Amino acid sequence: MLEALEADGTIASHLHPEASFDPADHPMPTGREEVWRFTPIKRLKALLDGEATGARLTVSGDLPEQVVSREISLEEARELGAAAPSDRIAALAVANAASVWHLDLPREVELDDTVVLDLAGTGETVHAHVLITIGQFAKGSLVLRHRGSGAYAASVTVLVGDGANVNLVTIQDWDDDAVHGGQTNIRVGRDAQVQTVTVSLGGDIVRLLENVAYAGPGGSIEQYGLYFVDAGQHIEHRIFVDHNEPHTKSNVDHRGALQGEGAHSVWIGDVLIRKAATAINTYESNRNLVLTDGCRADSVPNLEIETGEIEGAGHSSTTGRFDDEQLFYLRSRGIDENEARRLVVHGFFADILRRIDDPEIVAGLTNALEDELSATIGPSTTIPDDIQES
Repeated sequence: MLEALEADGTIASHLHPEASFDPADHPMPTGREEVWRFTPIKRLKALLDGEATGARLTVSGDLPEQVVSREISLEEARELGAAAPSDRIAALAVANAASVWHLDLPREVELDDTVVLDLAGTGETVHAHVLITIGQFAKGSLVLRHRGSGAYAASVTVLVGDGANVNLVTIQDWDDDAVHGGQTNIRVGRDAQVQTVTVSLGGDIVRLLENVAYAGPGGSIEQYGLYFVDAGQHIEHRIFVDHNEPHTKSNVDHRGALQGEGAHSVWIGDVLIRKAATAINTYESNRNLVLTDGCRADSVPNLEIETGEIEGAGHSSTTGRFDDEQLFYLRSRGIDENEARRLVVHGFFADILRRIDDPEIVAGLTNALEDELSATIGPSTTIPDDIQES
């Protein structure tokens, strides 16, 4: 699976191309490349062509006084540690963004409440470059919620300081015609704890990459994901965890449901365990629930291991329909078939939703899932209390 070991010790692989800020180093894909073979290239044309428009997303929400938000130059962002993209769409986002949006949680600051920011599209093509820095021993939760219409290309870097604890939630709740492509690079500091939750519901096509590396030993990350794919919709989540430091941990759990003709989900998980990454522990899991005929779920977990001195490494992937035993159990207790199916789906996603700290966000996502289910199962006036409380 590995192609070559470069002189500087980095890995050249068809699963994670070389990073570069220069868009010329990321040629237009043909669809035959390993990293693009599941993606409908033509539907991403607005983002792959890369013409600058000058348009911006509208950002709204209340920031606590401890959080600093400002516009900086690309040069300043690179000095702070902004990561180079390994994807054409993200590279074009960097090249075409007018400036870099820098969000900073300073050292040792602990936020009491979740910070929720709404990023709204207005029908235009937007290129965004975002840098989020979490200071040493800082603690907080941040939600970025994408709404509206248009085409959105983004390159996001999250730098987590030593000993920090951060929960980052991104929600793709676009209108049906929206196109969203982007890459998030996360650097986990020494002994830092990071949790990400990626939720994709709306949009015509959503293709997201989340890459992780470690700045020192002892860091851990948990990456959760939820997607619900409707007829004709394409949602693609791609994960790459680079265990480049010893005594680090990672856990990936992404779950999706599909319904309607032409619904297509793609999940690619790749964990690279380098020779120096001794005593690490990693596991990645993807589960897909197919609700109707005509759907397609592609799921490809990968492990690239260069050392045998690890605590544990594994992966799993499942795709299937409703569990007949679960449905039988519920129906034997007087619950009709439609409500039983609804309960199974809510239970399927409950463990992901409970990772989000904000009850209002969880309630909104539960209602959104209920709206999705009503298209195939029918409307319901009852949403399980235990799901809302989770």
